[in-house]
Amino acid sequence: MITASIVTYNHHLLDFEPVLRSLFASPVDIVYVIDHSEDMLELKSELQEFAERVLKGEPELVAKVSQGFQLMYLPHKNNGYGGGHNVALKAAMEIGSEYHLVVNPDVWFGPEVIPALKKHMDDNYTVGQIMPKVMYPNGQIQRLARLLPTPTDIIGRFALPEWMIRRRNQTCELTQSGFTKTLNVSFLSGCFMFLRISAVKEVGLFDERFFLYAEDIDFTRRMHEKYDTLFYPKVSIYHTFTRGSRKDLRLMLIHIVSIIKYFNKWGWWRDAERKRLNNDVMEQIGGKVNN
Repeated sequence: MITASIVTYNHHLLDFEPVLRSLFASPVDIVYVIDHSEDMLELKSELQEFAERVLKGEPELVAKVSQGFQLMYLPHKNNGYGGGHNVALKAAMEIGSEYHLVVNPDVWFGPEVIPALKKHMDDNYTVGQIMPKVMYPNGQIQRLARLLPTPTDIIGRFALPEWMIRRRNQTCELTQSGFTKTLNVSFLSGCFMFLRISAVKEVGLFDERFFLYAEDIDFTRRMHEKYDTLFYPKVSIYHTFTRGSRKDLRLMLIHIVSIIKYFNKWGWWRDAERKRLNNDVMEQIGGKVNN
């Protein structure tokens, strides 16, 4: 069984209809929509109307529903991005799901993606998490498989002009790899996380101390301690990637608080494990980093 979850906050159906259609066209058995909105009663009715129109109106989806497919709307108190997905992950564990997809509302992909990821994980039991190549809508690659950040990296991104940190960013974002090779990376973006449920049971759910931002760094790092966490470029997805914390002061403050919590948990400038893990990644692409 494959399950998936989308966390929404003040979203209308049109904001994430593409990812729903991507999931409908994929071998996913249950899609959980975790709604953190406080005053968005329209979304429930929009989803009901959408399900009536699409799931019961398109022959291939009618057959899928008859085989047990479900679209489940779960309103929930806003406990953050990771906390919302934890609601779905717990439900997936209870029903015996084998794989679970954590996916952003602003993502979409073709029907070949999930079967390819599932097959790779079926064939490689050391893999606990996998992410495909992620593209902007214009076809440019998003560099979302990265080295674990240092405090200097984060401060540089927030405070320095791009030209001053370009070279370091290129190292952290694994530009040298060319994004054509499968890599075992300890930081994968939370926009699309295809997870082995048995591995999640072992390493734990998202740490809900991270309300928004940095939960994906923390989660992947914990998963990487026990399993391979792969960047898998043989299939691609699309991601709008709005970088909300660059445009909204409230989101920027949340981002800063989450980063502080991350370094308080794992270590600031003294983090020998970070240095080892980053060098392991760089060795896969013929380089080395000292941090």
